[in-house]
Amino acid sequence: MTILNELISSLKEDSVVLQVHVCVFWTAVVSKNCGLASTLHEGHPYHKIVREPGKLRGKPALELAEYAKSDRLLEASIGMAAINSLIDIDETRCVEKNAFDILAEKGMGRNIAIVGHFPWIQKLKKIARNLFVIEQSPREGDLPAEASEEILPKADVVGLTGTALTNHTIEKLLELSKGKFIVMVGPTSPLSPILFDYGVDVIGGSKVVDPEKTIRSISEGATFRQVEGVRHLNMFRERNP
Repeated sequence: MTILNELISSLKEDSVVLQVHVCVFWTAVVSKNCGLASTLHEGHPYHKIVREPGKLRGKPALELAEYAKSDRLLEASIGMAAINSLIDIDETRCVEKNAFDILAEKGMGRNIAIVGHFPWIQKLKKIARNLFVIEQSPREGDLPAEASEEILPKADVVGLTGTALTNHTIEKLLELSKGKFIVMVGPTSPLSPILFDYGVDVIGGSKVVDPEKTIRSISEGATFRQVEGVRHLNMFRERNP
């Protein structure tokens, strides 16, 4: 968990947790800022429960960030949202742009591998030489997670879901993708330059600018495209992409 340890160590300023919202698709933690992460959980909610539910508000956000290391997916989701709530995003390194557009620009006519099934997969398929979608819960046309060992080394461009941090597969996936153009995608993705040290070229994440709107929408079942009150930012390894 080297990357998670370094991400947490980079959070120099702690804050009190003001709110925690674990919703069907998204988890939000409000501390210094409002941080988002995808809500992941095991098949049955009682298999691995969250520690101290009802007592998370008022804790130091750095303590909650440690939950990201948990093997309980719901806890790890809360931990990732807590990490994102403490990051001060350097917007001088960011462009407000859809991560799909970056993958399309870099992947046109090339071999693209995407870990995670995103709404724009069909559009990307039209411009790639070959598109491989790797999913832990494969849909029709997707490849299972174990295919990553064969597919990622052959790709030119790789898109990795930020939830790979939550389920602790990120370091293996980055190792398999070494030397490729790597885009980390989704609101779970921390907009932190720490990830550039591990081979990521672009981080496609989200900044919550209106926590009230965001929490209201995720509490009412919003999917990614329905979440309100956020700006979708892409942070580049190079300051002038």
